[in-house]
Amino acid sequence: MSLPVPLRLIGRLVPAMLAVVGLAGLFLALIVLTDGARSGLAAWLTVLGAGIVAALWRGRGRSLRGRLWPFAPLIVAAALTASVCIPAFPTTREYPPDLSFVTTRHWSLSTGSRVAVYRYPPAADGPRHPTPLVYLHGGPVRSISVLDHRFLRLLAGQGYDVYAYEHPGGGRSDLLPMDQYTISRSERDLAAFIDRLGKGPVDVLGFSAGAIVLTRALATPATAARVHRAIIAEPGPMDGPTALISGRQGRPSARDLAPALSGARATHVPRYAVAFGLIQLGLLSPDTGLITQAEGVNAFQAADLGGDTASAYCARDADRIPAEDTAENFSFNAAASLRIRQTIRDSPSIAPKLSRSRTPAMLMIAECSSQVRQWQTAVLTAATIERTQYMPGVGHRMWNGLGDNNERAAAVITAFLQGKTSPLRNYPTRADISDFLRDHG
Repeated sequence: MSLPVPLRLIGRLVPAMLAVVGLAGLFLALIVLTDGARSGLAAWLTVLGAGIVAALWRGRGRSLRGRLWPFAPLIVAAALTASVCIPAFPTTREYPPDLSFVTTRHWSLSTGSRVAVYRYPPAADGPRHPTPLVYLHGGPVRSISVLDHRFLRLLAGQGYDVYAYEHPGGGRSDLLPMDQYTISRSERDLAAFIDRLGKGPVDVLGFSAGAIVLTRALATPATAARVHRAIIAEPGPMDGPTALISGRQGRPSARDLAPALSGARATHVPRYAVAFGLIQLGLLSPDTGLITQAEGVNAFQAADLGGDTASAYCARDADRIPAEDTAENFSFNAAASLRIRQTIRDSPSIAPKLSRSRTPAMLMIAECSSQVRQWQTAVLTAATIERTQYMPGVGHRMWNGLGDNNERAAAVITAFLQGKTSPLRNYPTRADISDFLRDHG
């Protein structure tokens, strides 16, 4: 007795679906094995060839209809996987347009990097501070956000000659070959930038990834000699041993409370979901042949950061997180950022060298920091920190335009740079670390 039509249909569809899944799985495995060679075409053609052979084998000795049916799952799988091989964004770098409120200059550094440079001259109607202030942004390889630019203008309004540059590969700065993105290159770029500025030792404000670069610069005597005063704000792990530390973060952030970022996402496109996902998992190299570095930067959107943006704010601010950037200005080089982070994890301890630094330094720690507390206290333990400022009421992004947060951050920064008494007490000190980790984690 023959089976009912629905059961016969199910009997055909289930093996066909399994074949599609199997071919797609083989494709992903080959993408990993070939590191995405030739935009994924090497894997796709191999799967197509294997699928054709399998379909011919399954259809042998059958009627014409029976010989054609095994090709159906192959066609479906080929169409699905082909979407991973077709670029949806330009494969050569498209740089953000210049900002309307600040001039973009490009400097070629002695390291070979060509970086986008921004200057906010001191206000003309007040006292001017003789030492230039250089800002190192977070990322590590992204554009300087509009929020950061506003804060830099605030500092310039208080008499500081403020300079900032976007790290190679981010924003309007030129790309580097992927193997040249290292934390040591970032440090050398800082030294070369100060030399190119040509105004002697400078004050440096480093935030997040920029704080890592600054911390490591203080551990290198030749670079530290170029720094007049250093402000290390919300640092990540400074070296390999520190990166291995896991522990408590600050007060609760808005990561799981804030509305999801709206807007387009590259990770909704199969090509970039596969590429970024496998790179993040370490299954593809940052220099993968699946997508070019330039294409990855062009494709990545602010919404692809997911909860990372919300994690930089306190839970109490979940419903009022400001727009950090504009779509036109935003850029993020995910592959280069992962590459630099890996070189940090692979680096030896800098604590012995850092302990010998005599550059006056201040550490800034946020109440709702998304960074591991021990990453911050490791700097406090190793470096010669003259002043620590625990910033209440703010998350990782301490100058965020909410309330008087920018003014409060500027107040502690300018007090340190001018050698004046801070509006906040010096806390935590080295002696306070144990209590701090217990009470403010």
